[in-house]
Amino acid sequence: MSELDAEDAKLVTLARGAMARAEAGSGAAVRDADGRTYAGAPVALNSLELTALQAAVAAAVSSGATGLEAAVLVGGAAEDVGIAAVRELSEGAAVIVTDRAGNVL
Repeated sequence: MSELDAEDAKLVTLARGAMARAEAGSGAAVRDADGRTYAGAPVALNSLELTALQAAVAAAVSSGATGLEAAVLVGGAAEDVGIAAVRELSEGAAVIVTDRAGNVL
């Protein structure tokens, strides 16, 4: 397990908070190029389905973000389809995947 810097640890905290509020199995948070943060939890409606990471990226984009510095996915998998959305905005953004407790995988 690697040690996270303070800004990435903040993303883990935000992602875990989103996960807890939604009573979900995963949560995500992203930091945009201006340092603003956005969090999300999975959405499962009949008309809309998003992973937590997709929801966090959508929140960032809908708030005007044009690039991302980092993304954290808590309780997810390295194959999450939301990673493609992160890469579409910023190919070089750090993507960190952790277990539900926030330990880096």
